[in-house]
Amino acid sequence: MLLKLKGQTAIVTGAASGIGAQTALLLSQEGANLVLVDLNSCGNTLSTIKESREEAAVLECLGDIRDAEFVNAVIARASDTFGELHILINNAGTCSRLNLETMTLDMWDRDMDTNAKAAFLFTQAAVYPHMMDQKYGRIINISSISGLNGGVVSGGSKDGRSGPAYSASKGAIIALTKWVAKELGEHGITCNSVAPGATASAITAGIEYDISDQAIKRIGTPVDIAQAVLYFASPESSYTTGQILKVDGGYSFG
Repeated sequence: MLLKLKGQTAIVTGAASGIGAQTALLLSQEGANLVLVDLNSCGNTLSTIKESREEAAVLECLGDIRDAEFVNAVIARASDTFGELHILINNAGTCSRLNLETMTLDMWDRDMDTNAKAAFLFTQAAVYPHMMDQKYGRIINISSISGLNGGVVSGGSKDGRSGPAYSASKGAIIALTKWVAKELGEHGITCNSVAPGATASAITAGIEYDISDQAIKRIGTPVDIAQAVLYFASPESSYTTGQILKVDGGYSFG
């Protein structure tokens, strides 16, 4: 079987569970070496990958993705272990649901730093010099429909709506995606974003979403998002950059 990503190395942040874990598994099944990054143990993800592809090469890096020293150490370890770095998936994220009145500075900083600052740090460290030197790279940022429409309302009310920090940080990811795409396209490096709608994950646990007006009458799964990421990570997307792919079951159009 022809493996789309055989011999390539992919870094996935937030790889311990949810979208990150499923993305890592799918990329591994396509032949990629995996660098699993998270604050929490990626043991379950690692076991699942090994069960699926026994010969898979996997490196686990645990730490705070908001810390520039940790990010640089991850990139150095990945390079030392696998050589060239081909794919970066900026997936890790946090989501506060406080409204504007009750939002604290600490919660604002947590969402902005985890969702936006970390993506900047990893992108900068992976591109210079690694992707630039090899004239090839695939950067995929996991944003959100909330970054486009100001927050997804759940349960038919504002009670479960993602907060202003989350929406602002995901909007920042979308803008960063487009900026990086324009900067690096001539160097063989693409940058795209997948914007999930309501998706089953730790962030959405316990929240009910009104899907009555949605074209596909269910919420998304991590596998749905991982499949979209695979396209952007693969050679088939070589003429696609700066795009925001909404994977939301038809929640929004246009």
